[in-house]
Amino acid sequence: MDWNCPVCGSATARVFCVRGEFPIRACSACRHRFAEWQPPPEHVGETYGDSYFFGGGAGYPDYLTEGPLLRARGRSYARLIRRYVERGAMLDVGAAAGFICDGFRAEGWNPEALEPNPAMAAHGRDKLNLAVHAGTLEDFPASRTYDLISMIEVAAHFTDLRRAFTRAAALTRAGGFWLIETWNNQSFTARAFGRHWHEYNPPSVLHYFSCESLERLAADFGFQRVASGRPGKRIAWRHARSLLDHQLSLRWFRHMSRLIPDDTIFPYPAEDLFWMLLQKRADA
Repeated sequence: MDWNCPVCGSATARVFCVRGEFPIRACSACRHRFAEWQPPPEHVGETYGDSYFFGGGAGYPDYLTEGPLLRARGRSYARLIRRYVERGAMLDVGAAAGFICDGFRAEGWNPEALEPNPAMAAHGRDKLNLAVHAGTLEDFPASRTYDLISMIEVAAHFTDLRRAFTRAAALTRAGGFWLIETWNNQSFTARAFGRHWHEYNPPSVLHYFSCESLERLAADFGFQRVASGRPGKRIAWRHARSLLDHQLSLRWFRHMSRLIPDDTIFPYPAEDLFWMLLQKRADA
């Protein structure tokens, strides 16, 4: 099987490293990186089942405790993009329990959520009274369009990158926007850690963008960058400890990490995360 870059189509993508049983390829043309793996049909249901949200490891020890942080994050993004985007209808892709979506609603947006995990989708519907659609972006059958589609730490998980972006473009009105937050494989942190960078974590994470590769991919679907930056993300120690323990698997770390209370909140310490606001051209 040929492993051309899913962003630019280049056949020059070399194997950069191997994580577990998964080679990760690096494209020299657009600096995109991706896992050399074709996910089976059951991948989403198995990888993002309840254990992802409550089992720790590469996921969360208890996702529902993240509610206040994520709701604040949604409100922060809504305020951030206010100078560029008029509030209207939005679709939050990979919304999980709906907390970010709820933050946008508090700032005047009319949001809908899209989430494949049944328990998370039920929480958004039953506890937050959100309009939640079950499923993935690649297969979302809606016929309407939205003023904004948000993909917060979601694009890296798409099983079929170009199919997902094709669907997102069809669901965005002319002049509408995408808000994407993802990880930067060209950041200082990513380059410093090399193959040990925490985001190289297949089969959960399949794509590793650079700012260049994300902007190039979006341009193929008629979108151009309006603004970008680094988010002011905050993280609970409970979640950080779970991720670090999964990556490091060091006995001494498990012992020392218990000295910090689980509910301690601190700014995300690295600069390997970025956001980008993109607008659909009127002629797209």
